[in-house]
Parts: sequence; structure tokens; C-alpha cells
Amino acid sequence: MIKRALISVYDKEGIIEFAQDLRNAEVEIISTGGTYKLLSENGFEITKVEDITDFPEILNGRVKTLHPKIFGGILSDRGNDEHNSDSEKHGLGMIDLVVVNLYPFEDTVMKENVTEEEAVEQIDIGGITLIRAAAKNFKHVNVIVSKYQYEEYLRTFKQTGNNIPLEYSRMLAYKAFKTTSHYDNEIKNYYYKNIFDKESDFIDVPDLNSFESTGLRYGENPHQKAVLLKNDFDEIFEVLHGKELSYNNILDIDAAYSLVSDFKDSEPFCGIIKHGNPCGSAVSVNIQEAYRKALETDTVSPFGGIIIFNQKLDFKTSIDIDKLFIEIILAPDFENEALDLLKKKKNRRLIRFKFKNEITEFRKISGGVLLQGKDNIFSENGRLNFVTIKKPDRKAEEDLIFAEKIAKHVKSNAVVFVKDKRTLAIGGGQPSRIDSTRIAVMKAKEFDLDLQGSVCASDAFFPFADGLLEIAKAGASAVIQPGGSVRDEDIIKAADENGISMAFTGIRHFKH
Repeated sequence: MIKRALISVYDKEGIIEFAQDLRNAEVEIISTGGTYKLLSENGFEITKVEDITDFPEILNGRVKTLHPKIFGGILSDRGNDEHNSDSEKHGLGMIDLVVVNLYPFEDTVMKENVTEEEAVEQIDIGGITLIRAAAKNFKHVNVIVSKYQYEEYLRTFKQTGNNIPLEYSRMLAYKAFKTTSHYDNEIKNYYYKNIFDKESDFIDVPDLNSFESTGLRYGENPHQKAVLLKNDFDEIFEVLHGKELSYNNILDIDAAYSLVSDFKDSEPFCGIIKHGNPCGSAVSVNIQEAYRKALETDTVSPFGGIIIFNQKLDFKTSIDIDKLFIEIILAPDFENEALDLLKKKKNRRLIRFKFKNEITEFRKISGGVLLQGKDNIFSENGRLNFVTIKKPDRKAEEDLIFAEKIAKHVKSNAVVFVKDKRTLAIGGGQPSRIDSTRIAVMKAKEFDLDLQGSVCASDAFFPFADGLLEIAKAGASAVIQPGGSVRDEDIIKAADENGISMAFTGIRHFKH
């Protein structure tokens, strides 16, 4: 039974309406500072915290609620005889509900030219201590940490006749500790950035406790448990149709989304993904042609794969796609007729997505987590450094740029053959770049694709000339690679002897 509530909020939106419902239920409200002033001005009879503590706010408001008569009333275990005796002896009034939201530290430090003094003043002490105390004693005290909880809490309050279930109170405690964890993490990141990392670009460490956890049926394999920790996942992806996404689906979706992000503003683009690797990509005059050319790279591997587009999926293209068994189709939007057609297969997932600039990525390893800036860089037309005697024409140079973009999304060692801004052959995920090249050539022969006059991208430099010679033997007329090998001069010489043009980018695109 909620008889007494402590309300002390920085963000006061919705608090008057919330307090009104408490007052209607004859809940006593105690408050302090600006919250007390606001509620009093709106006709509420409020008990001041300092009337309970018999001690004023001090230190410019830094100390308001930090007092035994407040925290004793929150932390007292009502079922503990010793606690009850202490409460009676010291005149502690029980507090059954704590409503607190914190100073906006995160918003403050995101502002330009904010001083350390300004940041420090936004580190909440009393509020976060109130939250922790109430959450610890969740068996007897409810805690609300956000204005977005008001509606749900009041609904529960009314439906249960002011008899909040223990499980709901436990859930409130979980959300409270999640909030305090995120808050402390933001403060830690602020100090890390400004003390330990002044000389380098700061990579913001994500606070996983602030992510929303969604259970998955299983992980990569049925015997592995798995969850999806969502940050802004639902802002980027909207599932329009199909059964729930699996762990492996999400990995493939991420690979497809990373690929299409490099073609956000390009001509109509189609990428086909299977087991995290591109198995066909193309740009063309329209989506339908881009899909047709991407599929021709490998007409077998797309079975059960993922297709992604950088523009709205039209009805004509959906007719072509419907002929294949495709697990997932992603596009920024769908024509209504395309949706109607593609929805006829109930297990096919259809996902609408928004482009967003992702700047970091991380993965769990044994003993820790690796965090890095995302590989969002690639070469531009007209800026390639050609180190060979032979130079390509403009069309071949554009193909080289296209090939490099695809190669950065293929597992290392990556080798990608391209002509007319479409992939002809892709090899990757091999210990040897020569093996990747041979696999790519083999696949091209399997699907009757001629590599003569194509261009080729390598995600890393050639340690020896043999890799380049294998590509030349396949028919490539130009190569794009990072350079940087101790044998670069030998590689350049081999390219010149074989009549190949070659560009050094200085950018490696390993994808382990």
C-alpha cells in the first residue's frame, strides 16, 4: 500500500498530473527544491523534506535529502523487528514510493565548449542515492526514474487498488539499477575522454546495461542460448512481415546493412548476402537491373540468403525475387503491390530500414571485449594513386572503386573481380589470397562469366607477386590494393610486365 511518496525530479514534465492521481488516492507527498515549488504553486499540500529532517538544504542544493530520516524511511525493512524498533525510536516515517529523475549529465557534456565545472555540477548525488536505496528495498518501496513510467505505474496502481505486485516492484528496481548504471558509465566515459585519451580520437564505450534485452529462440546453433541487446535497432529496422528473426538472420542483416550503407547515395544498388558474405552485388540504371546483374554473379548461393536494396523495391523487381527462396528482403521502402506479392510467402521476412551512420563496432572475446571505430572509409574517384606505367580509363577506375567497396565486406583474404559495376567473382575467407583468387576464378567459370578485362580488388597488400600473377592470369586488367608490402616494388614490376594498371590506396580493409 502506497501511503507516502517522495517526489524530487529534474525533468518536471508530467509530474503535476502524476501527483494529482496520487493525491486523489490520498497519498501524502513530500518534496524538495524546484519540485516542491512547482507542486505548491499548483495547489498541492506538500510536506517539505526539511520539515522532516529539521535541517535546511545546504551547499547550493548539493545536500537536500541526504539524511537518516529520509533514507531510514526508504531503507527500513517493514518485516524486520529491529528495523521497526529503530524506526519507532527515531521517529522515522516510512516512504513507500520514490519518484526521481536525474540531473542531465549526458545532455550537458554533449554540448559544445562545456566546462568541467558545468559538467561536475550535473553529477547527481542525492537523486542517484535515493534511487539506489529505493531499488534495494523494492519489497517495500516502489521507485520511478523516468516520466515515461508514469502512465504504466498509475495504471497498475489503479488496477490493483493501490496494492502493487511484488514482481512489478522488482521490475521497477531493475529499471532503476539499469538507469544508475548507465548514468555512472556516462560519467566514467567523460573522465576517460578528458583525462586519459586527450591525444587520440575517443571511441565512446557503449553501456550495454542501457540496451533493451530481447530473447531469441537460440544462438548460432540450437544448443546455444542467445539474446539481442537493442540500442536503436528498432529505429533502423522495421519488420513488416515474416516469422521472428533468428541470431543468424540478425548477423546477416547486419552484414547486408553494412554493405548497402556504402551505396546510400549511389545509383540503384542490389547486394546479395549469404552467411555474412556478399555473393553478388551490382549498381545499374534501376533496381530490377541491379538485382539481375547481382544474381548472375552466383545463381546458386542466394538460395536461403538475403537481398538488400538502397532504394524502394518496386513491383516489377519483386516479381523476379519471388521466384527464389529468399530468407530476408531489405529495402528503405516497398511499393504496396510489391509488399502484397512478397507477403504471400508467410516465412519470408520483409524489413524496411533507415540509413544511419554507425561509427563503432565491438565483439566479445575470451577475457574481454574488442571495440573499434567502424570501417567507414574507402577511396574516391579521381584520387587513386596509380603506381604502374599503365593507367586505366575512367570507366575502369570507377569499377575499381566499386570493387574496393565490395571487398571490404568480404571475409579476409578478400579478392573481388568486377566489370561494369557488377561483381563477376568473389573469393574470401581463406588463409591464402591465392586460394581466394582460385575460388573466385572457379566460381566465375561455373557461372560462365568472363573475367577478361575485369578489374580486381584485394583487401590487403600482396606479400609476394604470386597473388598478383594469379589475378593477371584470370584476365584482370587493373588491380586496387592498399600497398605497404616490403616487396611493393616487386609487385609493381610484375604488374608492369603483365600490362596491368595498379592503384595503391593506403587503406586496408581486413574483415576477420
